[in-house]
Amino acid sequence: MLWIKAFHIIFVTSWFAGLFYLPRIFVNHAMETNSEAIQRLSMMEQKLYRFMLPLAVLALAFGLWLWIGYGITGKWMHPKLTLVAGLIVYHAYCGKIIRNFKAGANKRSHLWFRWFNELPVLALTAIVILVVVKPF
Repeated sequence: MLWIKAFHIIFVTSWFAGLFYLPRIFVNHAMETNSEAIQRLSMMEQKLYRFMLPLAVLALAFGLWLWIGYGITGKWMHPKLTLVAGLIVYHAYCGKIIRNFKAGANKRSHLWFRWFNELPVLALTAIVILVVVKPF
């Protein structure tokens, strides 16, 4: 089971790298006016998002494997799983943002995206505290 836990951590870390970086690209995309730069940022967003999907699936698959192996062993698991569900929604919403940018329908400012970028940081902080400290 330690191998499963190791792979879960590897894929969660990799997925989070994308969740941290993709909204930073959105910040730049929202500020950019040069059409060539916009095309480049759009391509970067699409490629990163496509790369993130299998990382997310593998992180969730190994997490499910751990869950089946260990079961829900504390009340801390419920809020952790709620945060994971929120991250899945966040990931999907990033895909919607990419489609909005591609269609020229973005209505959000770079400041909004700067705040949006902080959500996975808060989720990761809470998840790590729940998993390591197990406060309840």
